[in-house]
Amino acid sequence: MSDALICGIAGAGAGIIAQLITYPLDTVNTRQRTDRNSKKMKKTLGTIEQMCQVVKQEGWDRLYGGLAPSLVGTAASQVKFDFDFLLYANGVYYYFYQILRNRAETDALVRKKNGIGDGSVGMFSSLLVAALSGCVNVLLTNPIWVVVTRMQTHSRKDKDNHPKLEVSHDEISVVVEPPPYGTSHTIQEVYGEDGISGFWNGVFPTLFMVSNPSIQFMLYETLLKKIRKRRASSNKGVNDVTALEIFLLGAVAKLGATVVTYPLLVIKSRLQAKQDIDADKRHQYKGTLDALMKIIRYEGFHGFFKGMGTKIVQSVLAAAILFMVKEELVRCARWLLTGRTAANAIR
Repeated sequence: MSDALICGIAGAGAGIIAQLITYPLDTVNTRQRTDRNSKKMKKTLGTIEQMCQVVKQEGWDRLYGGLAPSLVGTAASQVKFDFDFLLYANGVYYYFYQILRNRAETDALVRKKNGIGDGSVGMFSSLLVAALSGCVNVLLTNPIWVVVTRMQTHSRKDKDNHPKLEVSHDEISVVVEPPPYGTSHTIQEVYGEDGISGFWNGVFPTLFMVSNPSIQFMLYETLLKKIRKRRASSNKGVNDVTALEIFLLGAVAKLGATVVTYPLLVIKSRLQAKQDIDADKRHQYKGTLDALMKIIRYEGFHGFFKGMGTKIVQSVLAAAILFMVKEELVRCARWLLTGRTAANAIR
């Protein structure tokens, strides 16, 4: 089994675990980002208050709205965006990231032999590798995230707006509830509104957001490299990095990346959420530039940072869990494969 495949499978598993743990926070944050009222017009609820409100008014299950397609997405692409989606199902992001990373490391060693550099992959190369992998991930998985955003922002109010059917049979009237807002219903809704192109709403700000995982991984690998180099020089071994240290490194890397790219996330979410045709024109967006200008005009720069506190907590926690679990899974997989190979050699 190749190292790239091991990393891909481990990344997919780690991404799913992180997603399950932090999904309620992600749901609340998505609703905060898509709230289009200005701060002066509406009192902002805290994260815990909003979670309690969702549970009270809509039930526990709404905190996990869109979980099924989100898990597919996480397993496919997840945060390296690590694997944010469909790529995660096959660990595509990590798979291509590892292949490109290996190529970059080989080129660095060649340059070292020619007297250029110290044989390590520089920050720019790490950034480029993560960016290329992220672009492939975004283009393939954007439809999944459109569906997830729709399901996360769907509330009881939206459900109440769906007309109920009254069926009469032999003078007996029966009120038929509208179908549940599931994945298939969401897909039909998106297609009915914008056709196939609707599944790529928000793709442009999402492509720019590739810088988020790129910055995250660049910071993570740079810090990890320094720690291992320090351990190696102190004769403790290059791999002597604990799970707690991996957890903290992942948290710090994701924190820095999230603060820089959050405004793009707000624009992406608003473009992917359902556009209420009967709503105020100020809250309807025709595209990325239109959303950008309307947010600045009607909400101020504060609008670009709605819910950022919740996102930081969710992203940092998810990234830290993902990195820690992924490293442990890779370590276990390599140990198992090495042990099995040794056993077969003895036989």
